[in-house]
Amino acid sequence: MAEMKPRITLVTIGVDDMDRALRFYRDGMGLPTKGIVGSEFEHGAVAFFDLQGGLKLGIWPRKSISQDTGLPIYLPSPTEMTLGHNVSSKDEVDRVMEQARKAGAEIIKPAQDTFWGGYAGYFQDPDLHLWEVVWNPQWQIEDQA
Repeated sequence: MAEMKPRITLVTIGVDDMDRALRFYRDGMGLPTKGIVGSEFEHGAVAFFDLQGGLKLGIWPRKSISQDTGLPIYLPSPTEMTLGHNVSSKDEVDRVMEQARKAGAEIIKPAQDTFWGGYAGYFQDPDLHLWEVVWNPQWQIEDQA
């Protein structure tokens, strides 16, 4: 039997307002993107943001995800998952948290020392997705252009 290989290349999050989400991630957080594509197709409008190592973040309307999967739209639950953004220092955690706040995120838990020896905080994007910005002294984070 073939095993699934660890090849996640895209994480897509559902949004209620594509333009608002695009402004948050592109303009507010500075993630590179070609903008919204696929608008000529019903339920096709999507935007992709380049992350590290070929990984992409996608934003797609919740209504489109519902139509494509056949599942009903449920109320969002921020505690279903978190997106982790690992950085190289405590100062960088603070800078990213402030950038997110200025971009329109709600700070859920201000950055602080963690019980396991790191430093982290949580923010919610305008569509209630929960992001953890974290410095882990056990992980070396290298900047990639």
